[in-house]
Amino acid sequence: MVENFDEWFHDILEQANITDSRYPIKGMAIWMPYGFQIRKHTMAIIKKLLDKDHEEVLFPMLIPETELAKEGIHVKGFEDEVYWITKGGQTELNEQLALRPTSETAIYPMYALWIRTHIDLPIKYYQIVNTFRYETKHTRPLIRVREITTFKEAHTAHATKEESDEQIQDFIEIYKEFFDDLGIPYLISKRPEWDKFPGADYTMAFDAIMPNGKTLQVGTIHNLGQTFAKTFDITFEDKEGEHKLVYQTCAGLSDRVIATVIGIHGDDKGLRLPPKVSPNQVTIIPILFKKGKEEVLAKCDEIKEQLESKGLRVQLDDRDIRPGKKFNDWELKGTPVKLELGPRDLENNITIAMQRDVEEKIELPLDDNLADSVIELLDKTTENLSSSAWNFQEEHVKFTEDIDEIPELVEAGNVVKFYWCGDEAIGKEIEEKTGYDILGIQEEVSEGKCIASDNDAKYIALIAKTY
Repeated sequence: MVENFDEWFHDILEQANITDSRYPIKGMAIWMPYGFQIRKHTMAIIKKLLDKDHEEVLFPMLIPETELAKEGIHVKGFEDEVYWITKGGQTELNEQLALRPTSETAIYPMYALWIRTHIDLPIKYYQIVNTFRYETKHTRPLIRVREITTFKEAHTAHATKEESDEQIQDFIEIYKEFFDDLGIPYLISKRPEWDKFPGADYTMAFDAIMPNGKTLQVGTIHNLGQTFAKTFDITFEDKEGEHKLVYQTCAGLSDRVIATVIGIHGDDKGLRLPPKVSPNQVTIIPILFKKGKEEVLAKCDEIKEQLESKGLRVQLDDRDIRPGKKFNDWELKGTPVKLELGPRDLENNITIAMQRDVEEKIELPLDDNLADSVIELLDKTTENLSSSAWNFQEEHVKFTEDIDEIPELVEAGNVVKFYWCGDEAIGKEIEEKTGYDILGIQEEVSEGKCIASDNDAKYIALIAKTY
């Protein structure tokens, strides 16, 4: 799988009924039923976390060219990626309309209307929408697309810089809890100046190491300072009656989260889904013979009802096909726990359980504690997937003080840590010499020498092969 990860990933999306990329526009795909369920449960987690102190909204998809063009730095970051609408029916539009590449220039003119005094602050809104970017590189389903169908963007406005910095830390904690729920390990770094979000003061990012050693950016958090407030005249009257510009932040997640769940936890046999996002947390597979068939099915229905009463998502696979085919199907689709029940099991008052992550059969009594026993197996699955993924990351982050070692370490599937003085010219020199991207700054240091100069190191930075 590691050697052929991209091929494995492409195949599993089709085989597990996640997406279909045959839609006749490059870089746009259809969410199939099983994949859509994974998407739905994943988004439910982030929505629950945000709903604690954010409010969900929905803005229009179209952005007038005049609004998009107001923030020059921002537009420059997206100018080659914007889709434009020039006609309404047969009528030429007076002004081009952009399909949102991201929503700052759609949302912030409205913030200027809504925010009047300090009482209106902070504003903390988010939406989950589709965005469009004319991606010219090689497209990959869920990873590099032209329609991002699952784009969570949060946009906040604050009275002070301190509050906006606190919001950045809040977003980091929210994302950590979100990815922890998914069992996805992450590297958090501050993006270098040349790779920050257009218009931001600074950008914090979450990256995940995929099985082939490439990193995938799975979440970003941007402190926008007062850049957009100046452009869109977003001001408020403070307690002393003075008019001031707000400070803003935004944070985004995309389809890449689903790609990471699939890629990091999968194995050669297919998906291994974390229970929190699996469409079926438990799949019951009856082993049927002519004798005792009705009794087995009746007991399976009873078990299903027992588990569902505890809030579990349960699938009873009573298709008229061989049990082996059912086992293979649900192994491929990554259902966390399978329960097998045949006539002999019923006689012995047990069901045969198997966790997808360990594939070891165990006997569970068919008693009032069955649901609790299954929940315990699901909890073990969550713990095992997370532990395995974090161990993989730990094994694939290496430190070096020799710039010539970086290519060898990266090509071996690692993210490399190194000392850096923080100088932009030196940073670009490192990228040019090694052929890889600096992900960002992981921590400040007061020791060591820069890997590419005689300067004292200020940071430990990360470099990797990226998607």
